[in-house]
Parts: sequence; structure tokens; C-alpha cells
Amino acid sequence: MSVLEIKGSRRNLRRSVGLGVASIILGGIALSTILSSSAGSTVLVGWLLVLSGIAETVHAFRIRRSDGFLFHLIPGVAAVPIGLLTATHPAAGAVTWMLLFATFFTVVGLFRAISAFYLKFPNWGWTVFDGIAMLVMGSVMWAAWVWLLPWFLGFAVGVSLILRGWSSIMFAQGLRRANRQHREYRQLEPQRKPTKGFARG
Repeated sequence: MSVLEIKGSRRNLRRSVGLGVASIILGGIALSTILSSSAGSTVLVGWLLVLSGIAETVHAFRIRRSDGFLFHLIPGVAAVPIGLLTATHPAAGAVTWMLLFATFFTVVGLFRAISAFYLKFPNWGWTVFDGIAMLVMGSVMWAAWVWLLPWFLGFAVGVSLILRGWSSIMFAQGLRRANRQHREYRQLEPQRKPTKGFARG
């Protein structure tokens, strides 16, 4: 990470932690829906996905000058319409939403895992784990959706939001550690400068 990136990251520490905490809270609410099989639980999961998508999109524009802009923008923008469709059309049936969510989880999980591996930002391994978990849950939806209806929607959304929130918090921790190492390096830098020798007459 360059000096310029470290300086810019100081402004994003609290934002990343805030996004992480909000995602974990939304994920916990989503997990509570697995005890209900009513259409209302599907509507709630849809609105939770909308809120998480809006939060991540807003966060993306706050860091639009960094490499993480598209990393947050694409999943955030993708989540909003899928959440709206789910929340406003629950009568479409759980099978429809399971297949739609299977596509969403597969694409976004693959995108997050590959992007994290490519960017290698602080503590990127947690985001790779988050992406792989989404990819696995998407694959499970494709393969076994008949036996998973309807509770698995809330479970998958809840787990993915919690993992995403945790990876965001761990990213902030990595930035804080990078900032501390940078400050220590700057303090030691004057001591490393060579002393000027005497010129001969």
C-alpha cells in the first residue's frame, strides 16, 4: 500500500466499521426469519437486501477515488433491484426467488472473491472467504432448492450479510494497522538518512 493510499484510508476507517456493524445487524434480523414460513418473512428479507445494497452503494461513492469503488458499487447496485422485486412481489413464489437469489449469490460471490484476491487490500482473506461462502450457498440453491424452501432465503441472506460486515470490520482493522506502521516508519526515517562527510580541500 502506498503512502497516498494510507493517508486516504484514515478517512475510511469509521465508514468501513459503520458499514460492517450495519451489515451484521441486518444479517441478524434476516436470520430471525428462518423460523417463519410466511410471505411476510420473504418481504422482510427483500427489504433487508435493499437496505444493505443502499448502504454499500453509498459507501462506494464515499470512497469513489479508491480502488474499492467498483468493489462496493457493483454488489450494492445489484442487491437493490433484487430486494425490491422480492419485497414488492412476494406472490411470485419462493421457487422464483430461490432461483433469482441463486443467480445473485453466484455472481456476486464470484465477483467479491476474485476482486479481493486481485486487489489484496488489508485482511483480504476474510473477503475471499465471504465470497466463497456466497458462491457455495448459491450453488446449494441451484442444486437443492426443492428441499430448502422457504427458510433458506433468510438463512443465506443473513449469513452473507454477517460475513460481509465482519470482513468490512477486519478491513478497517487492517487499515488501522497499516496506518500505525506507516507512522512508525516516518518516525524512523530521519534516523536512516546518511550523514554528510567532510570534503577535502
